Amino acid sequence: MRITTKRSAGFIKNIIICLFFVSIASSCGVYSFSGVNIPPDIKTVFIGNFYNEAGNGPANLGQRFTEDLKDYFQQNTNLTLVNAEGDLQFEGNIVGYNTTPVAPTASTGNNPYPTTNLTRLTITVKVIYTNTKDEKASYDQNFSWYADYGRDQNLSVVENDLIETINQQLVFDIFNK
Repeated sequence: MRITTKRSAGFIKNIIICLFFVSIASSCGVYSFSGVNIPPDIKTVFIGNFYNEAGNGPANLGQRFTEDLKDYFQQNTNLTLVNAEGDLQFEGNIVGYNTTPVAPTASTGNNPYPTTNLTRLTITVKVIYTNTKDEKASYDQNFSWYADYGRDQNLSVVENDLIETINQQLVFDIFNK
């Protein structure tokens, strides 16, 4: 059974027009559905290796962060990842990897020492961003993010998940800056 009306034909026409304008807006390079505007003259991005200068944390921390940043750019932009001299350049180091208690509890009769219910893992990354097309957009800035874990958890057991969560937010913040 086929129903044809002026109303449904008009609806289809409106859908086609909307799709046309969306494809034009996304292909011009100025508008991005990720919320970041990338000028059309920016074609390449270089992401240098981020080394762990914090002195602690897992041995592959810098490598994981570098790969997460590269993956995010490849998945969310049309920029070509290059080995050197990109239009956009990201370099830096991991400068902080710290755990701190965030929810201390009072001592009890059977435990005279205060304990903590939550511990916070914080990672800080120093980013040197160079925009070769617009020097005013370049920056040198630290980005920090954290994730909490409970006292019943051992850091060595939850560390990979915490790092993944923290890296996701750090990469998102850097990308949006």
